[in-house]
Amino acid sequence: MKNKSYDVVVIGAGFAGLAAAIEAAESGLTVIVLEKMKAPGGNSVISDGGIAAPETEYQQKNGIEESVPLFFEDMKRAAKGYGNDLLLKTVAGKAKEAFYWTKDHLGVEYMDRVDIFGGHSVPRCYTPVGLSGSMLIKKQVKKLKELQTEIRYGCYVKEILVDNEGKVSGVAFFDDYRYPDHEHKANNKFYARKGIVVAAGGFGADVEFRMKFDNRLDKSVQTTNKLSSTAEMVKSSMAIGASVVDLEKIQLGPWASPDEYGFGNGPLFADYIALPYGILVNPETGKRFTNELSDRGVLSEAILAQKNPVIGIADQKAVTQSGWDIQKAIDKKVVKVFSDFKTLALEYDIEISELESAIAEYNQMIDNGIDKQFGKSFPKGATPISQPPFYAMRLWPKVHYSMGGLVIDHKARVLDQKKNPISGLYAAGEVTGGIHGAARLGSCAITDCIVMGRIAGTELAGAQ
Repeated sequence: MKNKSYDVVVIGAGFAGLAAAIEAAESGLTVIVLEKMKAPGGNSVISDGGIAAPETEYQQKNGIEESVPLFFEDMKRAAKGYGNDLLLKTVAGKAKEAFYWTKDHLGVEYMDRVDIFGGHSVPRCYTPVGLSGSMLIKKQVKKLKELQTEIRYGCYVKEILVDNEGKVSGVAFFDDYRYPDHEHKANNKFYARKGIVVAAGGFGADVEFRMKFDNRLDKSVQTTNKLSSTAEMVKSSMAIGASVVDLEKIQLGPWASPDEYGFGNGPLFADYIALPYGILVNPETGKRFTNELSDRGVLSEAILAQKNPVIGIADQKAVTQSGWDIQKAIDKKVVKVFSDFKTLALEYDIEISELESAIAEYNQMIDNGIDKQFGKSFPKGATPISQPPFYAMRLWPKVHYSMGGLVIDHKARVLDQKKNPISGLYAAGEVTGGIHGAARLGSCAITDCIVMGRIAGTELAGAQ
């Protein structure tokens, strides 16, 4: 049996785990990061890498009026009473610092633009050059290499170890894990003198576990997650007394397409173009049915209520205004291009008169600056849908994010059933609950991961 000791053991090599490891290592602690897959990143790698933060120079340059309290209120409103105010204030209050940490300390390069997604009052979302979370992961891995901190891959943690005094003392794991074969004996133990950080991500791909809390989410419902996004570290933490919250709050990505597997390329068109600048229609009625810039939870439920995939529509002006290259989605025929509304309507079996009526009504509301139907706040640069060619995509929600998980406090300490910190046990990122509540706003996951991951690392540096 291989036994080693470190100051800190981090479980998971995504945004949160790597942020915690960097902070702990820069504080002079010895750190090991255990990642069950053969490469770093998990769902972090396949995200678009967008991070939300208030009061930045990007907003100031674009004349966007913003504040930390406004950011907090937007997240709190989306949480619908389930988010913990102290945790929300912590994330909102440290979001700007987290954004500039990725930019200035790690060297992530961001596009010169600010985007708005559903549920945000103002544009406050920043996207890295390359449109991928892999940009940040690569910078984090590089920093840990500079700090001579090891990331050990293929390590499946089976048990969190607790000493005789009730303090978390390490982990038991086995090497050479290959998905999905986890039935092996844990023949290695790594001990942690100060504690461990659980940053193993969410459980969006764990069909059996997610169905315990929402039986609609059976295997017929796709996920944007990597298949390795499972719940074993939530279960392991619960086994030593950790409390959990909001496990039933499982977020669906309303911008996903049933015409491609996993996350895919369609969400770039849907989330960045069709939802802010275009419309959604039910093909059976040809009519709009919701505010396209509702938060993800509200929008997903509105789409599911239609009982069939809906159609997102935008014109050439919207595509140009967005500044995004959607050619990959077009090449895959996930997004289709039409010369006129009649051809579009025929493709999706929409009554052309109803579609034209819906578009005409929407265009009139844009001209008037008020959405009298659903209260959509038109983003800067929004114009009537009138310039061909026209772009369209089928949308149907996929499991995207688990808002529920381990209960933590504002110091990233995991709490027990009596709401007391479990000595030596910290957590950050999607494995935790109590921050986003009913719905996570777009680009706030990375903000959460970086803020709480860094807090976990710095708290461990000061731990006895």
